[in-house]
Amino acid sequence: MNTFARRRRNGFTLIEVLAALLILSALALMSYRGLGAVLDTRQHVAAETDKWRQVAAFFARFEQDVQMAAPRPVRRAAGSAPAWIGVPTSTTTQPRLAFSRFASDENMDTPRRVAYTLNGKQQIELWLWPGLDLPADVPPARYTVLRGVTTFDLQYLDADRVWVNAWPTSPRDAAIPRAVRVRIVLASGEQVVRVFALNS
Repeated sequence: MNTFARRRRNGFTLIEVLAALLILSALALMSYRGLGAVLDTRQHVAAETDKWRQVAAFFARFEQDVQMAAPRPVRRAAGSAPAWIGVPTSTTTQPRLAFSRFASDENMDTPRRVAYTLNGKQQIELWLWPGLDLPADVPPARYTVLRGVTTFDLQYLDADRVWVNAWPTSPRDAAIPRAVRVRIVLASGEQVVRVFALNS
C-alpha cells in the first residue's frame, strides 16, 4: 500500500495533465495571433512604403521635366502652339499639361514635347513626343508614372503672382509661368501638394 501511494505522488493526475494542455493551448493561440498581427503590420508597412516611394518618384520626375521647360513655341503647318499649355480638364486627345522641354544636361535626351494627364483608370500618364516641331497627328508614347490617383490639379503662377487654373490666360502671359502647383489626391484619401519654381 505504501508503494502504491508513493507511485501516485510521483506521477500526474488526469486533471493536472488536462490543465497543463489547456494552458499550453492558450499560450500557442496567443502566440499565433501575435505572429499574425506582426505579419499583417509588416505587410501594411511594406505597402505604404511602396506607395510613398512611387509618389516621391513621380514628383521627382515631374520636377526634372518642368525644370527643363523651354519658352519655345511648337511650330506646325497649321500654325504654332504655345510653349506651355495648361487646361483645367483634359480629354483622351488633350492632356492636362503640355510644354516644350530642353535636352537633359547629360545629352541623353533631345528637346521634345512633354505632357501630363490623368486617365480614366486613376493613373497619371506621361506623354512624350519624339521632338518639338512635329505634325499634329504624330502620336506620343504614353507611360504610366503614378497609379491610384483620383485628383490631379495644376495651377500656374502668373506675372502678378496670382495662381490661375489655365495657361496661357491672355496673350500678354509669358511663355511659361513663374511656378506650377501640383495637387494630387490618392485613392487611399491622402492629399499631396507640391510647388515647383520654373526658370521663366
